[in-house]
Amino acid sequence: MIYSAEVQHMCPVAKGAYHGPAPIPEEGKWVQAKEIKDISGLTHGVGWCAPQQGACKLTLNIKDGIIEEALVETLGCSGMTHSAAMASEILIGKTILEALNTDLVCDAINTAMRELFLQIVYGRSQTAFSEGGLPIGAGRGGPGKGMTGQVGTTYATKVKGPRYLQLTEGYITRLALNADNEITGYEFVKIGPMMENIKKGMDANEAVKKATGHYGQFDDAVKYIDPRHE
Repeated sequence: MIYSAEVQHMCPVAKGAYHGPAPIPEEGKWVQAKEIKDISGLTHGVGWCAPQQGACKLTLNIKDGIIEEALVETLGCSGMTHSAAMASEILIGKTILEALNTDLVCDAINTAMRELFLQIVYGRSQTAFSEGGLPIGAGRGGPGKGMTGQVGTTYATKVKGPRYLQLTEGYITRLALNADNEITGYEFVKIGPMMENIKKGMDANEAVKKATGHYGQFDDAVKYIDPRHE
């Protein structure tokens, strides 16, 4: 440690009481976080790339400062989807400080990591008041059954109106319209469960039928349209 001449000639003055940092809530406990290993919790949030052409939703399950589980979901950029594959290998096993200062290939994923770091070190996690936090594997619940991301995709033009293409339930196959051509419901296919059944040996047509459902006033529609071709 090097001190300037001015500091060396100063007389010592005693420091007052040291109370430590303000405690933050972590997995059902109040913790005075002084080191990276003091941080635990499950948190998720979003990041975006510099040109704002794509986004990443990142979920991390952190135990004693180490990333034990990571879920990387990306949207809007083909390069970003491939970057997510590398990021999932890079993140696990690192401390949150290492991950913050590691190139996660895509700017949106890097930004998501920055935002999650801020959340977790300030005690703003989804498990702040959950005793013991969540087990490793909890991140699998993010995409839901079938392990496919919940992505909403809709399209509209002023002259022809809206088209629902994909919503929380899955891939939209038909829209239900009333007498005024307003959308009153839709038919969807749950892609994840469908693919799981096909892998188990079920006939593809039967798998599609089993994974198909309706939402809204679908059965009372005056007209049905394919949102991608009509």
